[in-house]
Amino acid sequence: MSRNPLNLLLRFLLELIALAVTAIWGYSLSDTWSRILWAILFPLIFAVLWGVFTVRDDPSRSGKAVVQTPGAIRLLLELALFGAATWMLFNLGYAETGAIFGGVVLLHYLLSFDRILWLLKTGKGNRNNTRER
Repeated sequence: MSRNPLNLLLRFLLELIALAVTAIWGYSLSDTWSRILWAILFPLIFAVLWGVFTVRDDPSRSGKAVVQTPGAIRLLLELALFGAATWMLFNLGYAETGAIFGGVVLLHYLLSFDRILWLLKTGKGNRNNTRER
C-alpha cells in the first residue's frame, strides 16, 4: 500500500482542521462560560475517537492499535468524523468553506483508494491480515 508523503500530510492537515472546527463549533454553542468547556470537550472527543479506535498495522499510522478495530468500522469512523466537521462548518454559516473542506476530504480518499481497499479487506481485529515479518 502506498504511503505518499503528500497525501499523508494532507490527511494530517485535514485532521487538524477538523479539530479546530469542532472547537469553534463547540464555542458557538453557548454565550456563557460553558462555551470554553464545549470548545475543549468536542475536539478532545474527536481526538480520542481518532486515536484509540485504529486498525493494527495500518501503514498510514504508527501501526499500533489501542483498540483493534475492523477496517470497515475504522473507515466509517473517519468518514463520520470528517463528515461531522463538514456539517459543523455549514452549521456555523461557512457553507463555501464547508463545501471546500468536504471536497478536499473526498479528494484525499480518492487518492487513498489503496488504503480504502485494504481497510475493507481487513477483518475483525486483523487476525488474518497481519503482515509476515
